Amino acid sequence: MSVLLSVIYLIATVTFIVGLKRLGHPDTAKSGNMVAAIGMGLAILGTIFIHDIKVAPVIYILIGVAIALGGIIGYLIAIKVEMTKMPELVSLFNGFGGASAALIGLVEFSKSVDDTLQATTIVSGIIIGAITFSGSLIAWGKLNGSLKSVVKLPQYNSINNIFFLAIMAIAVFMIVTGNHSPLFTYGILVGGLIYGVLFVLPIGGADMPVVISLLNSLTGIAAAITGILYDNMVMLVGGILVGSAGIILTVAMCKAMNRTLASVIFGAFGGDEAVVGSGKTQGTIKKTTASDAAIMMNYATNVIIVPGYGLAVAQAQHVIHELEEILSKKGVNVKYAVHPVAGRMPGHMNVLLAESNVDYDLLVEMDDINPQFTNTDVVLVVGANDVVNPAAHNDPSSPIYGMPILDVENAKHIVVNKRSMNAGYAGIQNELFFNSKTSMLFGDAKAALTDLVSELKNM
Repeated sequence: MSVLLSVIYLIATVTFIVGLKRLGHPDTAKSGNMVAAIGMGLAILGTIFIHDIKVAPVIYILIGVAIALGGIIGYLIAIKVEMTKMPELVSLFNGFGGASAALIGLVEFSKSVDDTLQATTIVSGIIIGAITFSGSLIAWGKLNGSLKSVVKLPQYNSINNIFFLAIMAIAVFMIVTGNHSPLFTYGILVGGLIYGVLFVLPIGGADMPVVISLLNSLTGIAAAITGILYDNMVMLVGGILVGSAGIILTVAMCKAMNRTLASVIFGAFGGDEAVVGSGKTQGTIKKTTASDAAIMMNYATNVIIVPGYGLAVAQAQHVIHELEEILSKKGVNVKYAVHPVAGRMPGHMNVLLAESNVDYDLLVEMDDINPQFTNTDVVLVVGANDVVNPAAHNDPSSPIYGMPILDVENAKHIVVNKRSMNAGYAGIQNELFFNSKTSMLFGDAKAALTDLVSELKNM
């Protein structure tokens, strides 16, 4: 490797680290993303044009065409995707990363493999890449609603474990014996693809943020393995950063749901049929109007807004920011309470609100906002469900029992905006809706918030 290429790789590595650091705050996230992208661009150009291998001119043409096509397709998808579809896009792109790692492994196995370490690296890349690819596609299908939330085979845990052990046995046999027969090579590829499907199919919809983080981590690991294979520092560091960040986020998501990673993988909740806790009678609901809700907020001192996936579906982030600004001008203290797993992927609500220029300082995390609900006059819940369900505290038979939630029930008045009384993503009914302090404002979030804004402007 030339000195110039080493310097380029070093610069790219530094940009990845700086970019990741800047992604930690909305004010710097955009520039952080750009810094990392520039570093990746430098690494790609350096790899293509500064190397010790002689290649035919046609190869450069093919590489250029592939980069142009991929860039155009990625750009068009990125500018057109709606915020509600962002988790699906992340899953899809994640799957492509896994597919890339698996294909690289197949290509390298078609060449001569010199030692056990190289064989282990290639086999690991194929298996992890295949699992990530098929698993991410299933996650994408669940998120866009084309697949059932939970699909369980009889004794699916045993089937999955036996299948995984069989793949590992074949992989070990290939590495130890040096038998790189195409039959075994494509066997572990197909096995990895099937296992990825079996791995994600039984996992419930409410656990999808954890699954996305885990699959993202696996993609990083696959990239790091490829970096080892090619002795490429940029791929190695980039893969380690993605893999470690994914693992950290996965653990954080599990903690936010009071669940272990094993319980997410092997004991999913979030089926298609709603469950009402222990089956006890929930009570009656109290409906309200935009006018009545506006009066409560107009004369309140403290208001907390709890955003959920329904806000994203209705594309109502700009309207809720307008509502917040109107209340602030009236002297009302307004904050947003954001649960760690609100939405369909980690940070979904933060990104959504940042898109409408909500002040980041107004977004308060669960542990910090929970003690404040007692002194809150009105809580406005928009499209959130499971993350405010008191059953997590009150009902030991509930699937979400023990899950940390936003303690909305402690507020003086609660206004919940929902389209209907349908259960949330976890498939269970919400006790909060039947609380004597709760008023239900039914309707599309954007329309309901627009009516609230209109009423407040006239007061």
